[in-house]
Amino acid sequence: MADKQLVDEVHHIYRKRGNGQLRREVWVDERGEVTRYNLAYINHAICAVDNGRVVGYDNQHGYHHRHYLGDMHPIDFISFEDIEARFEEDWMALRRR
Repeated sequence: MADKQLVDEVHHIYRKRGNGQLRREVWVDERGEVTRYNLAYINHAICAVDNGRVVGYDNQHGYHHRHYLGDMHPIDFISFEDIEARFEEDWMALRRR
């Protein structure tokens, strides 16, 4: 059985709150375990490369990695919940700037 996309959300952020959009995509297997994910804060005014992805986490290309202002680095995967927490922490740090 093919993986099923469980979440496909885009939240647009008003200019007064930072502009851009938050993207969240999650796929699960038949047991409900996360097999694929893409979490991203996109804002072309801040980052003109990497399709505007300011910060993001995904496991495309066969490994878990973090995008930050055009750079991409492998990360240690503990759990999807940990990845979500890391993404939220990065996003909140950007909002405080």
